[in-house]
Amino acid sequence: MADRYQRFSTSPLGRTLVRKLGLPSPAPLRRHRPGDPVVAGQVLIGSAEDGRLAKIATAILTGAGAEVVTTPPEGEDRFAAIVFDATGITDSAKLQDLHRFFQPVIRRLGPCGRVIVLGTPPSDCSDAKEATAQRALEGFTRSLGKEVKRGATAQLVYVSPGAEEGIASTLRFFVSDRSAFVSGQVVRIGVADVTEPEDWERPLAGKTALVTGASRGIGAAIAELLARDGASVVCLDVPAQGDELAEVANRIGGSTLQLDITALDAPARIAEHFAQRHGGVDVVVHNAGILRDKTLGKMDEQRWDSVIAVNLSAQERINDALLDGVLRPGGRIVGVSSIAGIAGNFGQTNYATSKAGVIGMVQSLAPVLARTGSTINAVAPGFIETKMTASIPLFTREMGRRLSSLAQGGLPVDVAETIAWYANPGSAGVNGNVVRVCGQSLLGA
Repeated sequence: MADRYQRFSTSPLGRTLVRKLGLPSPAPLRRHRPGDPVVAGQVLIGSAEDGRLAKIATAILTGAGAEVVTTPPEGEDRFAAIVFDATGITDSAKLQDLHRFFQPVIRRLGPCGRVIVLGTPPSDCSDAKEATAQRALEGFTRSLGKEVKRGATAQLVYVSPGAEEGIASTLRFFVSDRSAFVSGQVVRIGVADVTEPEDWERPLAGKTALVTGASRGIGAAIAELLARDGASVVCLDVPAQGDELAEVANRIGGSTLQLDITALDAPARIAEHFAQRHGGVDVVVHNAGILRDKTLGKMDEQRWDSVIAVNLSAQERINDALLDGVLRPGGRIVGVSSIAGIAGNFGQTNYATSKAGVIGMVQSLAPVLARTGSTINAVAPGFIETKMTASIPLFTREMGRRLSSLAQGGLPVDVAETIAWYANPGSAGVNGNVVRVCGQSLLGA
């Protein structure tokens, strides 16, 4: 659905009124198109003293074709991205390095620019003072994400000692236009055996993927993105959506599987389908979900049970079946949560419970998946422009769009791009994470 306010705010008259009245100013976002460079423009990389990641980040981005500089050039040229290695900050006094580096250059961040702060997970720090300083990076990065404007974003990437060589996939994602609607997020990269793709444009070549709820909206976008990246995609949805499901599968050269994931025999049928027809599965995206909104005092048992069954219990049962030898080593499982599962939402106790449960599933299964070199992560979308959100009353819809640092709704492709990053073979160290695709919503943490 068209965002008429955004169109008006970028017109000559609209820009004047928005500035005078102090209204939200949603800048048009750049999104990745096939053939685009990883990053177009200069990338400034800096480091605290004794940082361990700046040289690696420089090599990765230079290898990706970026123009990397380590000293701000004279003039007012804009930076496409600013990357700072904060791993050398070992006590609170050294947090001064953040101000010293960013203050002179942050106003030179270009439209839709990227800020990435690299740190060490507090749990991996050598002493309490270092852990304290590294935890402080979260407040800095999230605040900076709310200060940068014109479609720019900021992220914090914690890299465990020993995981330095596994950051390429994550760095390439966050520095690029693929992460257009992701901001203010904290990602942790752990130690893992990482095999980078031979072709970064088709990293899933030779892989088989399952996407549930794939007939429309976000699910269809996920299927399209995984196919773009080279995967053979099996699109799953209920039989009632059969025609739309077939249209998506035909468009991407995939196949269909029609069934109700809450049926008692659904997990066994899914496992059998992939074992017999594909020899296993590499990527599983639990996208299927439903809404049955009512305040708790007015919510009948059926509304509660159906949401929990589709949004959470079915995912657990399918995982159980696939983890019994069907998910290949190095596999990827991705759950679609929601900011409602983080911040809660009026009239959605059932939905928020189910989506918080998805986060719990990710966190509890991550150590289990790591034993086979596999991962499980979640995305938590905020306001995404779909047919469902288009039916929301106007005032509520506008509130959803504007209550974020980017002051606009996201697109289904934004969720899909984040899932494609999780699915990338180079993301083996990204395990147990929950990334909000919400434009840094002002609700929740």
